Amino acid sequence: MTNQKNSNAGRTATLPAASGPASVNGPARPDLGDSVDKGTRKRVVVASFIGNFVEWFDYAVYGYLAATIAGAFFPTADKQTGLLLTFGVFAISFFVRPLGGFIWGQIGDRVGRKNALSLSILIMSGATFAIALIPGYNTIGIWAPILLLMVRVVQGFSAAGEYAGASAFLVEYAPAGKRGLYAAVVPASTAAGLLLGSLIAALLSLTLTPEQMHDWGWRLPFLLAAPMGLIGRYIRTKLEDTPAFRALAAEDEAVKAPVAALFRDHWRSLLLAVGAVLLNAVGFYVILSYMPTYLSEELGFGATESFLATTIALLTYIGFIFLTGMASDRFGRKKVLMSASVLFIFLTVPAFMLLDTGNFALILLVQILLGAMLTLNDGTLPSFLAELFPTRVRYSGFAVSFNLSNALFGGTAPFMATLLIASSGSKLAPGWYLVAAAAISLVAVMCARETSKAPLQH
Repeated sequence: MTNQKNSNAGRTATLPAASGPASVNGPARPDLGDSVDKGTRKRVVVASFIGNFVEWFDYAVYGYLAATIAGAFFPTADKQTGLLLTFGVFAISFFVRPLGGFIWGQIGDRVGRKNALSLSILIMSGATFAIALIPGYNTIGIWAPILLLMVRVVQGFSAAGEYAGASAFLVEYAPAGKRGLYAAVVPASTAAGLLLGSLIAALLSLTLTPEQMHDWGWRLPFLLAAPMGLIGRYIRTKLEDTPAFRALAAEDEAVKAPVAALFRDHWRSLLLAVGAVLLNAVGFYVILSYMPTYLSEELGFGATESFLATTIALLTYIGFIFLTGMASDRFGRKKVLMSASVLFIFLTVPAFMLLDTGNFALILLVQILLGAMLTLNDGTLPSFLAELFPTRVRYSGFAVSFNLSNALFGGTAPFMATLLIASSGSKLAPGWYLVAAAAISLVAVMCARETSKAPLQH
């Protein structure tokens, strides 16, 4: 009955033009997510959550155990050089993400969101599991970092479709007026993955000796990816595609070359999206991934204290993320995103100054502040980006813009933070880097239109 109802809705409605603001102001099909039952929405939320959870669990473990991984794959007398090489591999794996965005966007907009997400989680979890099996440098020499790089590239490619696909999936299933709340599940799942990675890294650091961590302890978290990925794939294969995509498919309206249509008809939205993502790209990786390394390697705190501080930030992030999603539904995407940028412009450098005081209580307060500020951006961004593009190119538009910005500025953020500190001699350098990202995002969001109250473009 549900499929018939959605299909009929798609056939009788008048499709708006595919481009720009005019398609929002002209005739528009009502949000088809209103017709979905609560049980289906719950399964959609779980399926969307688990894929991003696996992805960011891996990134968390890699970031939090960077110093140990550096010793296993890049043995060098200079600890900072080893870290740069480790974060360099982290960054290089992001350079393939724009290519992944093109391909996954093509699949998601032509074949369907469900098929793209079911395949991406399988590739991603398999690549994460493979990291645990790579011998160290002392065993196979130069092949160790080469294999690590190859697996990270596969991860980057598969992850390119995950965040965008899950966001589009949720937005298209969400009822009108709650798209921000539903889309906030995606950043919540990323933070939950980071949180589990942080807790496991802290537990391993407490229970294992440095020698055990170097020899085999760092491998344990990566082994968990296989069962989690298989569970996520199973859940996703049991779902139907989104009502909005099924309506387009029923009318044979799906674009055969969505990426080409994206650059031809929606280039302005694409540019604004790339700029809007910049604060998320830099802020997420600096605050929630690089911070434990910054606290331990630059400020001299112990591994346990560093993990604890980041765990506090993650708990704050998860606690506020859904409130931010609801706030964006009520007050609009632009107001919330602009507020985040302004706060980062004025408060980031003072926050990093407080980190450098060495007072652990102040560090915890700063982490809470930065985590809360980041949620204003990250809790709003998924719905903002999904609403910026029409259904026929939504997956492509989100995936290309999000991954392009993350490839250039997100994956490189830990590397750039380490390099800026080394070249400038200032421990405040990462803070200024964040300020620059926030300023660019502010301009991009100011130039965009408000989309929270309008029906989805089709």
